[in-house]
Amino acid sequence: MTFPFIIIEGLDGTGKTTLRKGLYRMWRGLERHTPLCLLTTNYLDWTVGGKLVVGKYTPEPANREDYLTALSDDKHTTVERLIRPALAHRPVIADRWLVSEMTFFAIKHDLSPLDTYQRLSAAIDVPATITFLLETDVKASMARAGGREGNAVRADWDITDVQKRVKAVYREILNDSVSYPLLGRVVSLDSTHDRATVLHAAWRHLAAHRSRPGA
Repeated sequence: MTFPFIIIEGLDGTGKTTLRKGLYRMWRGLERHTPLCLLTTNYLDWTVGGKLVVGKYTPEPANREDYLTALSDDKHTTVERLIRPALAHRPVIADRWLVSEMTFFAIKHDLSPLDTYQRLSAAIDVPATITFLLETDVKASMARAGGREGNAVRADWDITDVQKRVKAVYREILNDSVSYPLLGRVVSLDSTHDRATVLHAAWRHLAAHRSRPGA
């Protein structure tokens, strides 16, 4: 059998890491399969590592194309070295994948989600089974993200007006998800509920989609 490729997207502070950990434990404890967890950028191609860092943290028109190309290379390598081999034996759970990249380029480079998708999809031939989009109020998500330790909050990104624009792009993608087949089935989850309720909802969607053994 082929196991599911699960993606978790959402604003910072909506509980993506919490859901990923919950699904990991559910799969490992109930189904006896240990998921492979990865990120939207995995730095597996060392030749583009510098461009990935510069493009993300100091975005400007001059490095847009380099960043898009670097992301394509990194995702292609991630698919070939991690995702494809793993799916024959266990689930794969990604903390962000394509939706986050589409949103970043819409906000920072005024590139439409479809344009970004078309550029990146050329490097990816393994579609997600399901993409969970965790949704909550911008104010609530920012408060939660701001309470974290370290430098998780970015001054040019984690501000109210930008996060509202991010949420609007998410909604645009959700409402036109058929245009993005590599996202798989796109499911909105209300992350204002407690973590157990959100996890149960995600688990039920996986069962309904026959994305679990025996489902």
